[in-house]
Amino acid sequence: MLHGSENKTDILIIGGGVIGVCSAYYLAKRGRKVTLIEKEEIGAGSSYGNAGLIVPSDLVPLAAPGVLTQGLKWMLDAESPFYIKPRFDRELINWLWRFRAACKMGPMQKAVPVLRGLGRASAELYEILIAEEELECEYQQAGGLTIFRTQQGLEKGQAELHLLEEHDIPVTVLDGDGVRKLEPAVNASVLGGILLPEDAHLDPALFLHALAKRVQELGVDLQTDTELLGFEISGRRVMTVKTTRGDFQPQQVVLAAGSWSAELARELRLKLPIQPAKGYSITVQRPKHCPRIPLHLGEARVAVTPMGPRLRFAGTLELAGFDLSINQRRVNAIMRAGGDYLEKESMEELVLEEVWRGLRPCTPDGLPIIGRSAAPDNLVVAAGHATVGMSLGPITGELVAQLACEEEPSIDMSALSMERFG
Repeated sequence: MLHGSENKTDILIIGGGVIGVCSAYYLAKRGRKVTLIEKEEIGAGSSYGNAGLIVPSDLVPLAAPGVLTQGLKWMLDAESPFYIKPRFDRELINWLWRFRAACKMGPMQKAVPVLRGLGRASAELYEILIAEEELECEYQQAGGLTIFRTQQGLEKGQAELHLLEEHDIPVTVLDGDGVRKLEPAVNASVLGGILLPEDAHLDPALFLHALAKRVQELGVDLQTDTELLGFEISGRRVMTVKTTRGDFQPQQVVLAAGSWSAELARELRLKLPIQPAKGYSITVQRPKHCPRIPLHLGEARVAVTPMGPRLRFAGTLELAGFDLSINQRRVNAIMRAGGDYLEKESMEELVLEEVWRGLRPCTPDGLPIIGRSAAPDNLVVAAGHATVGMSLGPITGELVAQLACEEEPSIDMSALSMERFG
């Protein structure tokens, strides 16, 4: 009979994305013995190809008034920014029912201050982390600029200004000329924009690999190409985690597997309402006329991020299960949006480096799940960050470390518990 090796560790982290690696960092800094397992390579999932945005200004959760109605209108448009693939799936139906309930003013107003607290704390931790560890990742705190081509889009953007001001987010409203003075790469069709000076950006893959190297120096055992096979539970505790590289016997387990967290949680008799949402990015060599700061193309819902020698276009949210196929029409739609908002010189003769797609883990209320499980009681869950996982990586890692080390959390976490879903 085959027996795998057995490894004892204080804390076993499942998932090598930004949440898992940040958790490993803050736990290692507290002197804990940490092992991290990842079924592929570090950052192989949505932490790799995202827009690289650190957005403390992003207050509105995925579930917001009007989102579901708009999504239903877009269902027949294969190029729309938000697409729900029609299919019979009980978990998706249950998720959409909860999502419908969350797409109201009351739940959104409760979620906004939570996202504000998380976003601001994470932005501060990014600055400290990158400076202290001297991580080379094209990090810049240069702000972000949301731009609009239609009067309707501009009015909708300006309607959210009171929400930003209410939560002490600095903003500057610009007309079309003001936008082009700040960012010459924007074309004449843009009517106006909103500058958010607190925002920052980086190259997510560079950040993650630099941080992974640092956590190894701090003593973390990174086990890549290691697939989870199952758990052994005794009473209310996970005793053994079985993998393709042997068995682990941790004191505590952190589940930070992104879109796969719900699937793995079922092995522990837990239900996490997380749906995978596919997004795309197209990375090109930096053109001669390149945007200097990140742009949010308002109506198209596309992000354009300069990343040192590269430029990245990212967008779409597609609820299609674990389908990782590439829809070329969506890729084309993202690039067309760039041409609609940017000067012709910025979009000419672009040299493609990579077309990417990944699955973002989405909860129905738009807030992540961060908290300790009631049973098993040595499990901490950190998943469901939707499109802001990169933005909230450091604060999530810090909160995980505080929970695992039985410290008082630095942020009220009641709104983030998995128990909120029943």
